[in-house]
Amino acid sequence: MSDLIHDLVNDRIQTLHREAAEQRLALHVSRVERARREVKKANDRLRKALSQQI
Repeated sequence: MSDLIHDLVNDRIQTLHREAAEQRLALHVSRVERARREVKKANDRLRKALSQQI
């Protein structure tokens, strides 16, 4: 029985590690998406400013 409990505990630990890694990845993806939106906005502002100079 002790081996079963040990296996269950190890499985749970692995699951928690995997979930934590997935959360870190999701956070990274959301930061990249936000940065892309900010770059797009900056490019749009720059394009507008340059077109007004002409």
